[in-house]
Amino acid sequence: MAVKFLREKWFYLVLLLAAVTLPLVVTDRYIFQLAIMSLIFSIATLSLNLILGYTGQASLAHAGFFGIGAYGVGLMTKAGLSFWLALPLASFISALVGFLIGLPTLRTRGSYFAIATLCFGVIISIVIGNWVELTGGHTGLLGIPRPKIGSFEFSSQISQYYLVLAFLLLTLFVMHRLVHSLQGLSFMSVRNNEPLAEAVGINTFATKIISFMVANFFAGMAGGIYASLIGSISPSTASFNHTFNWLVYLLLGGAATLAGPILGAFAFPLLMEYLQFLEDYRLIIFGVLLIIVIIYFPRGLMGGIESLQHRIKTRYRLRKGDGKNVVTASGKSHQAV
Repeated sequence: MAVKFLREKWFYLVLLLAAVTLPLVVTDRYIFQLAIMSLIFSIATLSLNLILGYTGQASLAHAGFFGIGAYGVGLMTKAGLSFWLALPLASFISALVGFLIGLPTLRTRGSYFAIATLCFGVIISIVIGNWVELTGGHTGLLGIPRPKIGSFEFSSQISQYYLVLAFLLLTLFVMHRLVHSLQGLSFMSVRNNEPLAEAVGINTFATKIISFMVANFFAGMAGGIYASLIGSISPSTASFNHTFNWLVYLLLGGAATLAGPILGAFAFPLLMEYLQFLEDYRLIIFGVLLIIVIIYFPRGLMGGIESLQHRIKTRYRLRKGDGKNVVTASGKSHQAV
């Protein structure tokens, strides 16, 4: 166990070192901007992973809560409130709306919950587009101030990258502590067998509400960061297209893993960008890739990597055991095969 812990620790340290030194390697401003967006979408995909991957509830309103956080931060910072106060407030508003929506919808199961949340996400987008006095309607919200610490403004790409990286590490820390706690076991119990979880005394409805609220909190936080760095938002911020993209990142990267959503949010947007010379044919390649992953890697790329590691370790242990004497129940010894 100690060796395994040290290996995992070094693995995460190497990943962290790679993330910190990325600005020194990537010199193209456009690709670097894609990396910043991937960091933000990693936070959104991680939050979707909590409710879908770990709790087993297919929420299709995630972009709606992302939009609530974005417009919350945009309106509050334009009114003169500091970004550092506006962001947690907007995130709590997203969680509160999630609580109110979850009260009726989480009493349903399966496709009924997915359809109910899909309808709610569409409603949010419609409200944002038509509430002109508050949101600016389809014109959008312009001139959103960037985050500041004293007189220092996060205006350069490098400063924005490290700001979003810090929030991503915070999200990872919270998600790791949560899914490896007793509450996380309750989430996975509901996902695996909800009737059995109820039978052993788990309050499944309260468990789903908690997961839904936490997921929507971080979705709102991702939206608030997005609005403050982009500087302008529109109803498309809450579009279902975002939810679809994050769902694809999650499925391809690996649901119910912490690294999978980040891998998906980075790998596939960059892959699609580098395949732009294929024009519409790149969508065919993307579709074929999605089918292959779903059929042969149902747990995504991270699940495939973990399975491969497990097979390699198993074969190594079997080979290591070759030639050793094994004592049978009769007391005789023979060579292990």
